[in-house]
Amino acid sequence: MKKKVFILSITAIVLIAAALFLYFRGNGENVAYKTEKISRSEIKSVVTATGTVNAVTTVSVGTQVSGTIKKLFVDYNSPVKKNQLLAQIDPATFQAQVDQARANLLSAKANLEKAAVGVVDARRTYERNKELFAQNFIARSELDTAETTLLSAEAQLKVNQAQVEQAKASLKIAETNLQYTNIVSPVNGTVISRSVDVGQTVAASFQTPTLFSIAQDLTKMQINTSVDEADIGRVHTGQEVSFTVDAYPDTIFAGKVSEVRNAPTTVSNVVTYDVIIKVDNPQLKLKPGMTANVSITIETRDNVLRIPNAALRFKPAMAAEKNEAREEKQRMKGTKVWILEKGKPKPAQVTIGLSDGNYTEVTAGQLEAGQEIITDSLNNKKTSSSRPPRFMH
Repeated sequence: MKKKVFILSITAIVLIAAALFLYFRGNGENVAYKTEKISRSEIKSVVTATGTVNAVTTVSVGTQVSGTIKKLFVDYNSPVKKNQLLAQIDPATFQAQVDQARANLLSAKANLEKAAVGVVDARRTYERNKELFAQNFIARSELDTAETTLLSAEAQLKVNQAQVEQAKASLKIAETNLQYTNIVSPVNGTVISRSVDVGQTVAASFQTPTLFSIAQDLTKMQINTSVDEADIGRVHTGQEVSFTVDAYPDTIFAGKVSEVRNAPTTVSNVVTYDVIIKVDNPQLKLKPGMTANVSITIETRDNVLRIPNAALRFKPAMAAEKNEAREEKQRMKGTKVWILEKGKPKPAQVTIGLSDGNYTEVTAGQLEAGQEIITDSLNNKKTSSSRPPRFMH
């Protein structure tokens, strides 16, 4: 019985000792840390945005007359030249209008000739009556009647001349409408959309319908991006741009900012500004409508000392127990990071500069390339994260 009690006592002592060992080990200084080596490399400050790839110039081709599509001469992706025939609206009705206008012109010319003959006859009668009146062979009233007839004939001649000009204008309108039945390309380019088929009726009564969209030059593209108002002050014309599209996720394309537009766009109280990026597309990989993930390079610094941003947020548990006022005083003097020296964390004050979101430049401090800087604690005990530092842009 005594032996059994002795064994139980020894077991309890061992368990208590093990618990105390684990407790003090977890709260002591033998804590495992995740570290990363301080390095020298390039730091880029960028503004990210999304945008849509578009042709620099896209022309919408419509029709000024209504009718039924009789023929189509191009389709999607067809290369076209300026004044090339794209489609034809059934010209039968418009040809009939031209024929009618031409006939009206001939009739007006015939009436003009008839009016000219009437003027000649009225002038002869007036001259004859004028001589007879001088010899007192006719009354004054007959001379007045002859003069009135002459003036009326001359006026009718002017009316017929105007009718001829009116008939000419009507013929020109009819011929123009007939010409509009041939839909031609206004520019050299590529057809990127077609909105009609043979047999379809188009109506141009109220607004011009779009039949084709033609991209003028697909080797020169532009990206229309929306940049947040918080970042727009750092974006300027001429800045380098890199971007990717979902169609080629492993390919990085390059461009330049060509325009920063001042007109704001507000959606759900979020204000953005349009930034236009010009891009060369010699291989025609980029197509209109693609979504581009854009990074606008604001500033680049080469071969600078950099530390991971996680190191700026890390603070060991023992530091979290210090007086808050003292911490605030230290924070005002600079940013504190922790390096691993002989297996223990050691604080170091640094001055930070440019950041790319993953790494931050160190402009002053006692850090050197190759040192191990702590980014996190590998044990599950509580650690504290300081406030996110303010990065210089």
